[in-house]
Amino acid sequence: MPDSPSLTDIPLDDLKVLELGQLIAGPYCGQILADFGAQVIKIEPPGKGDAMRQWGEADSETGDPLWWNLIGRNKQSMTLDLRQPRGQEILRDLAARADILIENFRPGTMERWGLDYATLSRDNPGLIMVRVTGFGQDGPYASRAGFASVCEAMGGLRYLSGYPDRPPVRVGISIGDSLAGLHGAMGTLVALHQRQRSGRGQVVDSTIFESVLAMMENLIPEYARAGKVRERSGSFLPGIAPSNAYPARDGRDVIIGANQDSVFRRLCEAMGQPGLADHPDYATHRARGENQQAIDDLVAAWTRHHDSQTVVDILARAGVPAGLVYRAPDMLADPHFQARDSIVEVPDRHGKPLPMQNVFPRLTDTPGRIRHVGPALGEHTEVILGDWLGYSPDTLDALRAEQVI
Repeated sequence: MPDSPSLTDIPLDDLKVLELGQLIAGPYCGQILADFGAQVIKIEPPGKGDAMRQWGEADSETGDPLWWNLIGRNKQSMTLDLRQPRGQEILRDLAARADILIENFRPGTMERWGLDYATLSRDNPGLIMVRVTGFGQDGPYASRAGFASVCEAMGGLRYLSGYPDRPPVRVGISIGDSLAGLHGAMGTLVALHQRQRSGRGQVVDSTIFESVLAMMENLIPEYARAGKVRERSGSFLPGIAPSNAYPARDGRDVIIGANQDSVFRRLCEAMGQPGLADHPDYATHRARGENQQAIDDLVAAWTRHHDSQTVVDILARAGVPAGLVYRAPDMLADPHFQARDSIVEVPDRHGKPLPMQNVFPRLTDTPGRIRHVGPALGEHTEVILGDWLGYSPDTLDALRAEQVI
């Protein structure tokens, strides 16, 4: 592996970020910025904190929920009751010193609290506000609750997921939330670039349904100009062949993608049937699409005679994309994951190594890194209010007595 860059070379370490809201979409945006060095202050309700602290499986030894370690990593936690006027006042003072504010409340919430962008930007014209919601800040659905499951369906993903003879299924993760967070982070970086030119911040409006819609490839033009409505097709894409899951002798499936002409020819040679590449039913991309079932049957007939890893090894040598369907234990054991440190061990709050995904994408000179797991609730409240606003211990004690923090 190449020499590691200096631990001080982390690209966003000059940015101050306030992260409001809960669950996944907004906090994932904050996680990305924190992974690349931004000081992300997680603002949480006193006493209970973000609901993500309780989500997911618990550690078999400590009983602590595990997910928070990931989505809260690299952040600082501060408690503040934004429903109290004093809490709102403190937030306004913090926002006057911040570069970015992330929130994923229902539209209108920040306005009711006197924390809308017009108000906050009066004291801080360079502030960038990232607003992550299900349906956006305007439009007839803006006020609706927008969880990922509903917005994924509206964005087109749910209709295409599953098999045509069964109801649509949900992808096994909250992909819509994560996509909205990812688009929020991308919008933040664009707004930062523009701020360098103008000196002014702006609002980044990232929605779950539009973040999913953005991933739907040419679904809209296909319908508008060709009258084509994409349908569920299970494990393959109609007209893209061979590209499917194929059964191996040991009971595992192998994913093979050989739908490009030259790659298909290499697959045919690897299967010992080079003549298939010139057969009129398979010689072109369109022909293979029209004869998709026949070609899938031919490939499956070959894979059934070999164990799954043997198929992968043969096709890797032949230059044909192929791989196994991985679960978590497969990822942890895979030498490629290990060589690239795709999964790293981070000490949890008890000092026990906790494996988790590394920071992506990789930058050659200034990569992000994981500095610590998700913090304890309110762990940094006193430090932040002291450093940012100069609050004295007596002021902090009074705020705590009033349950503002």
